[in-house]
Amino acid sequence: MKAAVVRAFGEPLVIEERPDPEPGPGQVLVRVEASGLCHTDIHAAHGDWPVKPNPPFVPGHEGVGLVERLGDGVTHLSVGQRVAVPWLGRACGRCEHCRTGWETLCEQQINTGYGCDGGYAEKTLAWADFAQPVPDGVSALDAAPLTCAGVTTYKALKVAAVQPTQLVAISGVGGLGHLALQYAKIAGATVAAIDVTDEKLELAAELGADFVIDARKDDVAEVLKQHGGAHAAIALAVNEAAFEAAYAGLRRGGKLVMVALPAHGTVRVPIFDTVLNGTSVVGSIVGTRQDLAEVFQLHAAGRTRVVRESRPLATVNDSIEDVLRGDVRARIVFDMGAGG
Repeated sequence: MKAAVVRAFGEPLVIEERPDPEPGPGQVLVRVEASGLCHTDIHAAHGDWPVKPNPPFVPGHEGVGLVERLGDGVTHLSVGQRVAVPWLGRACGRCEHCRTGWETLCEQQINTGYGCDGGYAEKTLAWADFAQPVPDGVSALDAAPLTCAGVTTYKALKVAAVQPTQLVAISGVGGLGHLALQYAKIAGATVAAIDVTDEKLELAAELGADFVIDARKDDVAEVLKQHGGAHAAIALAVNEAAFEAAYAGLRRGGKLVMVALPAHGTVRVPIFDTVLNGTSVVGSIVGTRQDLAEVFQLHAAGRTRVVRESRPLATVNDSIEDVLRGDVRARIVFDMGAGG
């Protein structure tokens, strides 16, 4: 099989031939149809974060494909069934976090494309209990971004406890933000979309943002305060200044939900204002299996739209550069059936 492999941090990925992996007990072999390009994959390939993967490895945690082989003991999936292979490749199922619905905090978790090989390959392994069935009518190319960008922002809106009529600021309209905006609208919120490019601000308006804020020329916090301040701000832009601007635009009792992960990022939180205003800052990391099932259900019902462009896997290095330059409208998805 062909796979895009990180041989060394910061170097271009190498397209190489590898033997097909063998599914072990409780695993399935998935023939990948599509795999989304997430900024986390770039961080992994560059070794940006304190906990690093071990090269050589295959990145990708938005892989979607058809089950090709079943490992011993797998009875709830079938050959030919379409599944998604998300960031949460496996959790222990026994710790307090797993038992209380927070499996994404499990300290024994294994992350796809980071702690084990991921979806930038024609075939990949998945633990069957965490391979999420994709409903009929949801294409592999749409399901791929939903597998991370979708479930991550859907969970962030849950963490924010957004209620109808509340003002929600979406900071960063891209692969994640264009979906976060839609989930906020589904929740009944008034949505302010914040970005620094005309194309993404236009996309936000197209998707139903109630108003947009151009952070190149507008004071983000001041505009939000003119509308009473945000009940919640979802921080998706990989930029520390964007986090601080979103925080400054909260109303009393508001919540900043931190999602994006700038390399070595640090945000200054003023203690006095936080205490007196009763504001809160919280992190939100991807979503559970149930969250992903709900994301797929919403899409199957026609409630969300995935904005994407498909490319062959051979373009992986050029695609990474396009993401880093901000030249991608929303999400790139590698189509494993495409030549190139």
